[in-house]
Amino acid sequence: MTDITAAPDMGVLVLQRQRRRETLRWRWLALFVGLSLFSLMLDVATGPSLLALGDVVRTLLAPAAADPMTRAIVMDMRLPIALMALVVGAALGLGGVQMQTLLDNPLASPYTLGLAAAAGFGAALALVTGGMGLPPLVAIPIGAFVFCMLAASLLFGLALMRHVNSQTIILAGIALLFLFQSLLSLLQFLASPELNQQIIFWLFGSLMRTTWPMLWITAGVTLVCALLLHRDAWQLTCLRLGEARARSLGVNVTRLRLKTLVLVALMTATAISFVGVIGFIGLVSPHVARMQVGEDQRFLIPQSALCGALMLSVASVLSKSIVPGALFPIGIVTALIGVPFMIWLILGNRKRRRA
Repeated sequence: MTDITAAPDMGVLVLQRQRRRETLRWRWLALFVGLSLFSLMLDVATGPSLLALGDVVRTLLAPAAADPMTRAIVMDMRLPIALMALVVGAALGLGGVQMQTLLDNPLASPYTLGLAAAAGFGAALALVTGGMGLPPLVAIPIGAFVFCMLAASLLFGLALMRHVNSQTIILAGIALLFLFQSLLSLLQFLASPELNQQIIFWLFGSLMRTTWPMLWITAGVTLVCALLLHRDAWQLTCLRLGEARARSLGVNVTRLRLKTLVLVALMTATAISFVGVIGFIGLVSPHVARMQVGEDQRFLIPQSALCGALMLSVASVLSKSIVPGALFPIGIVTALIGVPFMIWLILGNRKRRRA
């Protein structure tokens, strides 16, 4: 008699625990949405022409009623840059979490798999060759995008081959990373000092060249890729249990891996081609999101995007605040934030394993 009554009670307890867990996940999502919006306002307010946060909010809510100078600074100059930080951060966060999911490796990201290095080489090649007659604002993104997709195509080819596991793809990505970095060093060695400065500035990463058309393109590609990834949330969650178990649950692992790689490469290539090489966002933000919402991809996908968006937005604010009146390259800021944070994650994982 005790067993009969205990079973429903246990089921109710499990259901209540699951509901509490999902409520907590929704709260994390809501918190990061709020933090991202606040960071957006702060990013718009920060700069050589200091603006009060209240003036920024009023200008964004009612541009027609704002002072013409304030409206020009907020709407035309700073808002697209601040929004681009959120969009690119979201794209890199999404790319990082899916790379780690597909390859079952905590160090996998578009940066560590050579996609960013390929984009950097493509941008440098466009600068050295003069962009084949195209303006630099057009030639550099095209060069970065083409070579990033070329590197991704090599990974696609490996993913389609039989008997190729995730470790092989990781090793191939690392080989691509060193290959394109070597080619980039060769270009820098051959280039003139003036071109070298331009190459280095692009490799540091910068949001300052952002225009509204660039923002809409990046946001559109990121949104479409994110929605397509979210449609496969259940299959991606199964993949975290291991390839063999995912196959036993009916997941076509090869097809899923190829589709996800295509979406991640397209999203990453578009983001990097406009803002340059920005590291550590795609590596760190998935770990932060995973600690908050777990492995359920229904929540992990949006939370990784929000973590990446918030991190890059905060880095954008810091890049304008470290030296008043000067602009620090945002890639340096993300590295300064990411390295100690990554060390803290590694040490924290070791402590948890010992416990």
